[in-house]
Amino acid sequence: MFVCKKCGECCRNIGGIDVYKDLDRGDGICKFLEGNICSIYENRPLLCRVDESYEKLFASEISREDFYKLNYQVCEGLIKKGG
Repeated sequence: MFVCKKCGECCRNIGGIDVYKDLDRGDGICKFLEGNICSIYENRPLLCRVDESYEKLFASEISREDFYKLNYQVCEGLIKKGG
């Protein structure tokens, strides 16, 4: 299971990403982000669900371990960028 740090950085950096354009409030931040928490967490889009998106979209393309590694790398990069 992917372990999220709940820092909100992924939700603060969606600008210019086509699949998230409907979530962007206009400044690159998800319109459902409140503090560091998703206000629609239980109903968030599939691409916001690392484990489920792996199963449904990426399992035939990449190993779970490599998928998690990529997600953690992006996560750490966003944290460094934001900090």
